[in-house]
Amino acid sequence: MATYQLNVNGKTHSVEVDPATPILWVLRDHLNLVGTKFGCGIAQCGACTIHVDGSATRSCMIPVSSIGNSKVTTIEGLSEKGDHPVQKAWLEHDVYQCGYCQAGQIMTASALLNSNPNPSDEDIEATMSGNICRCGTYTRIKAAIKTAANNSLES
Repeated sequence: MATYQLNVNGKTHSVEVDPATPILWVLRDHLNLVGTKFGCGIAQCGACTIHVDGSATRSCMIPVSSIGNSKVTTIEGLSEKGDHPVQKAWLEHDVYQCGYCQAGQIMTASALLNSNPNPSDEDIEATMSGNICRCGTYTRIKAAIKTAANNSLES
């Protein structure tokens, strides 16, 4: 066991865990931030996506010991009121169905827009291709990302 000081959603948290514990389980089991979901456990589905220093990162395979002083953002920390442009666009386009993958989808999409505020269709498809949606809402996901990009550019 080791003690880690983690910067999660702008707050410092102290946790005592095994260094090999994936940050996903620290978030869910120790910090009660359950918006980040467990999907495949091998970083292939995207349900566990968070931001580490602003980059979309699969939390199921990243040991807590590798986080260091990085800033971690979960879906709970993306926007205090749930009014991030991507979250608003998700509602506007009625993207949610079962909702299981959506936190990871939103975190991946928001990281894309942070690095590329006006992505092409190809940019969106390439970035989002690693996030699996069992309900098949890919067309609505793409439309919502375009709307979020347009709304962000207008602001």
